[in-house]
Amino acid sequence: MGDWERLRSDLAEMDRVMVAFSGGTDSSFLAWVAHDVLGDQAHAVTAVSPSLAAAERRDCASLAAEWGLQWQQAYTAEMEQAAYVANDGQRCYWCKDALMDAVAPLAAAASCAVALGVNTDDLGDHRPGQRAAAERGAVFPLVDAGFSKADIREWSQRLGLRTWDKPAAPCLASRIPYGTPVTLGALASVGEAEGALRQMGFAELRVRHYGDLARIEVPEERLADVVARRAAVVEAVRQAGYRYATLDLEGLRSGNLNAVLGLRPPAPPS
Repeated sequence: MGDWERLRSDLAEMDRVMVAFSGGTDSSFLAWVAHDVLGDQAHAVTAVSPSLAAAERRDCASLAAEWGLQWQQAYTAEMEQAAYVANDGQRCYWCKDALMDAVAPLAAAASCAVALGVNTDDLGDHRPGQRAAAERGAVFPLVDAGFSKADIREWSQRLGLRTWDKPAAPCLASRIPYGTPVTLGALASVGEAEGALRQMGFAELRVRHYGDLARIEVPEERLADVVARRAAVVEAVRQAGYRYATLDLEGLRSGNLNAVLGLRPPAPPS
């Protein structure tokens, strides 16, 4: 179980902190606790790029307003880096490097440490972005205090944070198989398709991008629901720019594109 008092005391010792705030369960929890401990000495910054879904950006703004966070946006330039666009197994490294390029000057101006919402479960997955952030001086308070994803969800629920059960929403580039270049068109198609399907009630899903084919992943218990709404699902995907829509019968597996790197996706929570 995560050490609540350790987390609060660590944040208090930082005196000033800038949380990289994506609106997900982890970074939202960290931003809320930092604000509760440090008040206006805690800042939250959202990295804005084509790989951030529009709905996630709007939710960041809503959460910041609800919680009274000192919030701002920072525009990142990973699409200008050839190494990122090439989309090899180190794509996330270059993404976090671009994040730190954008956030570090803001943090320095406010005399803040940069904190990321990494949890202990993340340490066992393929996360080169963590290495990039650490190399640039970022800190991981949730890891230091021993918080797992389950701990964060439990504490968020206790605190009444509406993000406690929010489905994971990794960046849109994670839907593009390694070796396929990241393009604005591909990111836009993924974002539009996933947004349309979420409006249809499929809160947990991934639309994997394979050129003009979209491979849809939903939890196993929702497979029949997709089939039942087949015509509407196909139309939504085609409106997003795809020619073909397929349903993955294995269901949703976060991180399954890592298999090409010889890595297994993380096991689902028990």
